Amino acid sequence: MAIERNLRAERRWRDFEEDEAATPDFKPLTREEAQALRAKEPSLSPWRVIGLQMGVGGVAALLAALVTGSQVVAWSVLYGAATVVVPGALLARGMTSRLSSVSPGASAVSFMLWEFVKIGVSVAMLALAPKLVQPLSWPALLVGLVLCMKVYWLALLWRGR
Repeated sequence: MAIERNLRAERRWRDFEEDEAATPDFKPLTREEAQALRAKEPSLSPWRVIGLQMGVGGVAALLAALVTGSQVVAWSVLYGAATVVVPGALLARGMTSRLSSVSPGASAVSFMLWEFVKIGVSVAMLALAPKLVQPLSWPALLVGLVLCMKVYWLALLWRGR
């Protein structure tokens, strides 16, 4: 049984190596091809996403205040939005610094570090929510949080056009 498994794995490896040998080598893009690719697939600034998240959070808080007539709900929605926007802004700031673009390795380490900071700040803000927003409406906070998190999908759709 184990011998058969090893033989199948060896056959798959050989097939993989043959497929790799059959594919053409990597060809770098010319300057014109790179410019055409950038024009076709423009990059989306993380700051634009953060701004969009801020806008969605503000509009959601305003709508919550108008619909419910409660400032408690509005502040809770706004704080929920802030638990996405503030850590996201920290990540964007860290990733757009010069230090994070020195080399691919530094960029990867920088991303992991700033993502860890982002998660830590988000958790800390959620833990401090009952002390900072009194009285607090957890459902409203979660609505603001989820709405702002879903802006990432909006941004991806926006970029796709």
